[in-house]
Amino acid sequence: MRKWLDRYYGRLRTFKANYVLLNLMNPRRLTHARRMFRKYGITRSPLLPIDSSALPAADDRTPWLDRPDAQDRLLTDPRLKDLSRPVCDGILQWPDKGYMILRSLFTEAEVGAVNNEIDRLVRDGVVDFNFTGRKIMFAYRRSEAVRRMATDRRILDVLDLLLGRHMKLFQTINFLTGSEQAAHSDTIHMTTHPLGYLAAAWVALEPMTEENGPLIYYPGSHKLPYILNPTFDHGGGTFTIGEDAYAHYEVAVAKAITEHRLRPETFLARPGDVLIWHANLLHGGKRMTAPNASRKSMAAHYFADDVLCYHELTQRVAWMEEDPAGA
Repeated sequence: MRKWLDRYYGRLRTFKANYVLLNLMNPRRLTHARRMFRKYGITRSPLLPIDSSALPAADDRTPWLDRPDAQDRLLTDPRLKDLSRPVCDGILQWPDKGYMILRSLFTEAEVGAVNNEIDRLVRDGVVDFNFTGRKIMFAYRRSEAVRRMATDRRILDVLDLLLGRHMKLFQTINFLTGSEQAAHSDTIHMTTHPLGYLAAAWVALEPMTEENGPLIYYPGSHKLPYILNPTFDHGGGTFTIGEDAYAHYEVAVAKAITEHRLRPETFLARPGDVLIWHANLLHGGKRMTAPNASRKSMAAHYFADDVLCYHELTQRVAWMEEDPAGA
């Protein structure tokens, strides 16, 4: 059943009623959403479709490092003096660039443990690729080694500081090859209300080269206006999600990159290196010059635990499960 749901794709995904039905069948997974609806004064039912157009204004709840005085506040923040120089430098560049790099955060042994676990889980049929054929979703639920890496305090402590909230793991995505995904912001897929309370940590699990489809990102792009459903023609209506909504979104992103003359940087990483990026940072995967080249990596996405989590493009609240391990 799980594998079938993971591969569930096509025209049926465009009908909003299907998501309402799934919500009705999974009421416990909506507990967090119900609590956040009450907190933020959202009067509609979390069973129903929702996107940014149906949410109240929350401009006064902007993350502290997205505000105009972010750099000044960082320079006087006493917490920075207790950090290592590389971590401190990375945090100081966050307001302007929207990302930071932690080199050699994980050891060869830690990287090897995760790679061995993913190989075993795939071999034994415990996990499978989703409809893209490239992404292994939520492997942390099946592997203690993956969970340990994704919930490592060396990542979470940095995220807590960057976002000014307690951050909690939402999902992991493991790759065996490059994604080759066009530039995008995570916020179109995993959205928060108020905006901005999401971040990602991407871990290299083997060397990243120009040949195996490395990650690219656009420094400073997180400062652009969020591209959300009301800002582009996604082709959806009252009862359906646009069948080509994501393709239309990619066109909107490409237009923004051209208009703002953004230039990408390439993350040529070593195993154990970590790239952390802002919810609105545009990023993607380069084309592989060697077909099906191995490019083992893991992306983890984190929400602040006191904000609403939902999916802008598919217009549904995120399912959140209580996790005694704190993930």
